[in-house]
Amino acid sequence: MAAPQDVHVRICNQEIVKFDLEVKALIQDIRDCSGPLSTLTELNTKVKEKFQQLHHRIQDLEQSAKEQDKESEKQLLLQEVENHKKQMLSNQTSWRKANLTCKIAIDNLEKAELLQGGDLLRQRKTTKESLAQTSSAITESLMGISRMMAQQVQQSEEAMQSLVTSSRTILDANEEFKSMSGTIQLGRKLITKYNRRELTDKLLIFLALALFLATVLYIVKKRLFPFL
Repeated sequence: MAAPQDVHVRICNQEIVKFDLEVKALIQDIRDCSGPLSTLTELNTKVKEKFQQLHHRIQDLEQSAKEQDKESEKQLLLQEVENHKKQMLSNQTSWRKANLTCKIAIDNLEKAELLQGGDLLRQRKTTKESLAQTSSAITESLMGISRMMAQQVQQSEEAMQSLVTSSRTILDANEEFKSMSGTIQLGRKLITKYNRRELTDKLLIFLALALFLATVLYIVKKRLFPFL
């Protein structure tokens, strides 16, 4: 059975991957956003929340790494923490660039609307719908990846549990073998002791028979040849 500390580390890693994918999906939504500014503000609020959750989980993983008893496991987890921090910084850079791109696009669209009037408004609506569909498809794809990774983690846990069960079965069989070996050795000793006793009994019977024959011969001799 997995130790509570190992379970906590796995949960941290799973949630870090989950929040990272959600941040990437929101950043893509910002890239695709064509306005208005209120929509962009709402997306940025969601990104900030996800970054806070991601940062909190990375701190949890770092604390778990520092509490590891083995130095090798500690260094391995600290390296994972460093990689997660770098990825978060990369996402923050992408977030800033996406905001800049979106604001430029909104400004350009607003200028074009002033120049082109109503036709551009209809075109903008169509573009927004198309971008929304694309964004939804990307988000669904990323969430599918997250679910797939969660399933892989579950399969790994089941395989580990199976290995633990097999190990226990082998240990039980080994204990039974040791018990059988002790029984066999005891039986061997009893058989050896019985063989020795049988040999002693035969010797005693032979001596008794010899004594009996000697006694019979002595009696016969005294009766038949009393003068000897």
